[in-house]
Amino acid sequence: MNATGNHSSFVTVLAWIFIVLSGFAAMISLLQNIMVWTMFNQPEIANAMATPPPGSPPFMAFMTSYFRWFFLLFLLVTVATLVSSIGLLKRLNWARLVFIGLMVLGIAWNLLGLLGQFAMMTFMRGQFAAMPKSPDMPDFQVFMTAMMAVTAIFAVGFSVLFGWIAKRLMSPRIRAEFGVPA
Repeated sequence: MNATGNHSSFVTVLAWIFIVLSGFAAMISLLQNIMVWTMFNQPEIANAMATPPPGSPPFMAFMTSYFRWFFLLFLLVTVATLVSSIGLLKRLNWARLVFIGLMVLGIAWNLLGLLGQFAMMTFMRGQFAAMPKSPDMPDFQVFMTAMMAVTAIFAVGFSVLFGWIAKRLMSPRIRAEFGVPA
């Protein structure tokens, strides 16, 4: 508790929002992991995933080779977010520190994801350019450019939001609420 004995509404609301979001994400991720680790366990599928299309970016080769581990990692992150969100609600300092780390991880993930997206889109543009043109075929270049712009806006927006949350959780007022001296 802080010096006045009150809990800030910022931490309470933040904790509840992330309890709900990470709870749903953990459930969905658990089901995805069950599917990925059972259905995609066939040797034929494993071989197909291990060999990405020729000329594909290294990011794509990495993701196809380790896609099951990616889903498992996502499950672990969602569970860590759920656990640290509950700890935030209980005003446990370790949870505040873990949550700050998860916000920094979220920023890094968004920015690295943008780089991966641009690599993939560049590869896909080359694939579309090599296709025979048809007058009935829509212009995928415009669609891909719009998609890249929108995802870049969201990635930067979420990065700013995560940075703001981390900064607020490190503020002297919030630290005092968790029993950490200023």
